[in-house]
Amino acid sequence: MNVKIYDQKGGLLALNNVSAPTLMNAIRDAGLDLTAQCGGCASCGTCHVYVDEAWRAKLKPADEFESAMLDVVELRQDSSRLSCQIELTKELDGLTVTLAPGAAFT
Repeated sequence: MNVKIYDQKGGLLALNNVSAPTLMNAIRDAGLDLTAQCGGCASCGTCHVYVDEAWRAKLKPADEFESAMLDVVELRQDSSRLSCQIELTKELDGLTVTLAPGAAFT
């Protein structure tokens, strides 16, 4: 599994051979600037990412809990998702996302 992540400054990091169960875990394992305060419970919104247009339709739709949390995140866009709710499957090999500004450590 390979994932491409743009950080909050526009830098690109390609993660190869990712074995993490979720995108949030992969991002944290790589040491990127992602708060992910609740640890993956979809209760804080601090793992907010923007999913590249080419990948949005390949993701499972956000459930009501994720949608409710996205309603309160900083700088929500149509492409906004919580990285803790994106399960990394072989169908998502090559997934490209950008870390949202509000998800950075402050």
